[in-house]
Amino acid sequence: MRRGTIFARVGTIVLAAALLASCGRLAADSQIVEGKDRIGRDEGNGQNEGTLTYWAELNGNAAGIKSTFQEVPFFQEWQRKTGVKLTFIQPPSNQAKEAINVLLASGELPDMIEYEWSKFPGGPEKAIQDGYILKLNDAIDRYAPNLKKYLREHPDIDKQIRTADGSYYVFPFIQGDDRLRTYQGPILRKDWLDELGLGIPITIDDWHEVLQAFKKEKQIEAPLTFLGVPYPLFGIEGGGFVGAFGVKKDFYLEDGIVKFGPQEQGYKEFLALFRDWYAEGLIDPNFAAVDSVTQDVSMLSGRSGACIWNAGAGIGTWLPILKENESAAQLAAAPYPILHKGDQPKFGQRAPAIGSSGVAISSSIRNLEEAVRMLDYGYGPEGHMLFNFGIENLSYTMSDGYPAYTGLILNNPDKLAPSQALAMYTRASYFGPFVQDVRYMEQYYMLPEQKEAIRLWTDTAAALHTLPATPKTGKESAELSVIMQDVSTLVDEMSLKIILGIEPLSAFDAYVDRLKSLNIDRAIQLQQAALDRYNQSLLDEEIRK
Repeated sequence: MRRGTIFARVGTIVLAAALLASCGRLAADSQIVEGKDRIGRDEGNGQNEGTLTYWAELNGNAAGIKSTFQEVPFFQEWQRKTGVKLTFIQPPSNQAKEAINVLLASGELPDMIEYEWSKFPGGPEKAIQDGYILKLNDAIDRYAPNLKKYLREHPDIDKQIRTADGSYYVFPFIQGDDRLRTYQGPILRKDWLDELGLGIPITIDDWHEVLQAFKKEKQIEAPLTFLGVPYPLFGIEGGGFVGAFGVKKDFYLEDGIVKFGPQEQGYKEFLALFRDWYAEGLIDPNFAAVDSVTQDVSMLSGRSGACIWNAGAGIGTWLPILKENESAAQLAAAPYPILHKGDQPKFGQRAPAIGSSGVAISSSIRNLEEAVRMLDYGYGPEGHMLFNFGIENLSYTMSDGYPAYTGLILNNPDKLAPSQALAMYTRASYFGPFVQDVRYMEQYYMLPEQKEAIRLWTDTAAALHTLPATPKTGKESAELSVIMQDVSTLVDEMSLKIILGIEPLSAFDAYVDRLKSLNIDRAIQLQQAALDRYNQSLLDEEIRK
């Protein structure tokens, strides 16, 4: 590998990311001030009538190219098509949770807020009761014919986007095909495996052999890297290596019964494994603080040879860059790890049909009908094409009834990766108020390595063990939120301490006792009650048919 060249390229990526982050923060700060001032003026004298305010975090792929929403062609076209002008209020990158707390506390709310409302403390019903966002039942019924029609035709989705009290609270992101729900898993440097005479690892023992060889023979610092504790993945959230031990770092299902993985014996076995691997230097020594930028750097520079990441933002983005500097470079996906050959992975990454992020309308809305109709646009035929494929004859063309991406997306003249080009002209590769189209994926994953990755990562039993998005009452959500705030903190803290060797493995039993003292069993009961109610509603629906 021409290390000077690749490190120069990586250095450019890091510098650009840092500059963009800095510019993004400055732009965000100015936009937040602008938004607050403008809201005050509008309420005072009616100026800027017809302009709505929209709070959202700019997607990372787009943020790498443009610093503000208004510069992104998709958002320009969305406003043009709907005739609605937007002023965007943009929190700093990766700080949405902190920024939303400041925003809500300020009492000066934008018209629309794109956020993970399902994770709001106390649940979305509490956000409604506290006066932050509106209950949307009447608004959808009156002004959102496209979403209303879709929900009528998909009652299973309809049940998942309401609270148990029956409240609609967001315009949701809906993954319209099961094939869209898996896009992440283990990735390795295939050229290194070939060089060392090793195959794709299947079992935990295989992985140990591969990571040892990467460490010893390739002399790399961090054979295995993954996103750290501040991020949901933690290398294990979607199944990862912990799934090999029959559990998940979350709630999951076992024969219809809800369980919480971090208190099960299998989780202790996983911690023992990662504790050993960390001591051997097989895991990124900085894994607790790894973010997507440092993960990119590690894989592109050769600091790491394996990770858990996406078919698009991982394989699709990294492989062309690697090959620019070393034509023999290869990436390959591995199946989710198992303990014994011949077993099917019990877990793997499988996103819910309903994305956790959606667009709510705040209680400060000045033109409800205009906001609702704009958000409803993405669920209609024309909006569906814009959100998934962009602008006809620019980012896609119709060929025998099939929307085919143009070279602007798949072979960008400015050398943008497909993931970046898509983020410029569509919202297909992340989320938003629309139904994601599987035809996007059929073209986005154009490399054979990506297609093989999806085949391997979907070959799991995750569908049998994944807890669906079960609506909860306001009381249930509030109680569950309080419990899980303390539980999640304890799980992450003790997982880190045991893996890093700060606490002995024998501390696991006392840790489980602490989980019980924090009412984890009550949290499981709440999840089970919501699941049973959800299953009964599906049964009742079938009986009515």
